[in-house]
Amino acid sequence: MDRPYVPLLVTVGFSVLGVIGDYFLKLASGAENPFKTIAFYIGFTVYGSTAFGWLFVMRYLKLATISTVYSVSIILMLTALGVAVFDEKLNVGEIVGIVLALASLALLVRFA
Repeated sequence: MDRPYVPLLVTVGFSVLGVIGDYFLKLASGAENPFKTIAFYIGFTVYGSTAFGWLFVMRYLKLATISTVYSVSIILMLTALGVAVFDEKLNVGEIVGIVLALASLALLVRFA
């Protein structure tokens, strides 16, 4: 592939979709019958839709690279969502974990 960064950007894009799905699932979890809410079905659909794109990404990147980029980006975005939207607080251990996650991503990109 002439532009090797495209699969990485697609992977981060799937992280965004994952966060959107998680947002709706978090909303659904507050309901008495979460499986009967519109929010649950939206979250479920968003997750399912990413399967098609993963086939593209897996053709160009190692699974270790995909999983690390996806995991770190979704951790960062979900943390930001939790703090900004759901008023969750981070403790010192969680902040250290985020810093270490960023370090792992930096190492992966450097040596991949």
